[in-house]
Amino acid sequence: MTVRSTGQSWALDIALAQGGFDALHPEAMGTLEQLGHDHTDFTKVFDLVRSGAMLPKAWATVAGQAEERASHHERGGFAQTAADLYVRAAVMWGRAQYSVFDAADPRKAAFRERADHCVERLGALRGGRVRRVVLDFEGKRIYALLHLPQGEVRGAPAVILGPGMDMIKEDYIHAAERYYTSRGIVALSIEGPGQGESRAGGLTVDLTNYERAISRYIDHLAGLPEVDPRRIGMFGISMSGYWGSRAAATDRRLAALAAFEAVTGDFATIFERAQPTFKNNYMYMAGYTDEGAFDRELAARMPLGDLVREIVCPVLHGIGEFDELTPLEQALASYERIGAPKEMRVYEDEFHPLGGVAAEVFRFGAEWLERALNGEFAEAGRDVRCYVRRDGSTVDGSADPAWWMGAVPAEVAGVRTAQAG
Repeated sequence: MTVRSTGQSWALDIALAQGGFDALHPEAMGTLEQLGHDHTDFTKVFDLVRSGAMLPKAWATVAGQAEERASHHERGGFAQTAADLYVRAAVMWGRAQYSVFDAADPRKAAFRERADHCVERLGALRGGRVRRVVLDFEGKRIYALLHLPQGEVRGAPAVILGPGMDMIKEDYIHAAERYYTSRGIVALSIEGPGQGESRAGGLTVDLTNYERAISRYIDHLAGLPEVDPRRIGMFGISMSGYWGSRAAATDRRLAALAAFEAVTGDFATIFERAQPTFKNNYMYMAGYTDEGAFDRELAARMPLGDLVREIVCPVLHGIGEFDELTPLEQALASYERIGAPKEMRVYEDEFHPLGGVAAEVFRFGAEWLERALNGEFAEAGRDVRCYVRRDGSTVDGSADPAWWMGAVPAEVAGVRTAQAG
């Protein structure tokens, strides 16, 4: 536990009791719906929550209800209804286990077992098109779910679905089916070092091993007959936008990257100014209990800096104007350093979850990747910028907010001047 998370836990409890989940992540429900959560389940969960300590019980309670109904419908032969409920149960069991920050806690393992059972039943009901993947990685193991289109598939494009740091591979089941396999695209929803089952097996995250894990997943996809190894891309949100950027800079086999809410700033914002659970979670992921050592040995070395200059594949970035984990001026400065074909969209008045535009973002990211993997957007010098207003209109040619009135922050202006020179 960090000093801040210990000292400020009462404030988080008050926020949860009075404002629900929105107090922590404004408008996040839109994003969670894209990750398979039904809004009625979400309401049931937070009706039961008045403090952070109540979260695992609430998620487990409602997950159990959804799983019980799924089993009922499966026994009755209503496969689609059962499958939908198993997805809802799986993502909620995942939320329940996430709320336990101790890999050795038997409750965490019990919640994981229920999530695995739901996915196993889903795979059976989907005719084997959802498959569990376990890969050896640097003396440990990493875990993923492979999502295949219907019918006979050969040489199709593939997209790695990268979770944020507080997500797991099950969180992408709904999106994988809705946005990728339905379009004939193979999807692989992953867990990297420090996440989900990988962390439970003792694999912690360090500065560079997440991008090596992505490379290991690329190895796996490239060896599948269903996949064209020249057309493997990645969709990443939040920390996977960061990890995806590192992977794109170090593994040229990644043919396109769509990164939304990517943490591309100084990491002081996410770890020292944002709600303390972010740092607490990352310390757990990295296996640190000494906050000072974490700050010196890992956090201080995490900013992307000039590493993004090594990216050569087409890149799409999208971020909320008031993202609370990466200030917009830092996101724009990082974007300026990218020399590859690129595109930036800034969404007016949105926060980190991009909840108000989540349905658009998930669909647009998938469609953009499909076109990029088919050879579009690769022209040298491509630089597309849009400021997406809340009223539905879009400013093309610039991602700078209009209220800046051309007064560009110094850190952005400095990079732009250097790039122009």
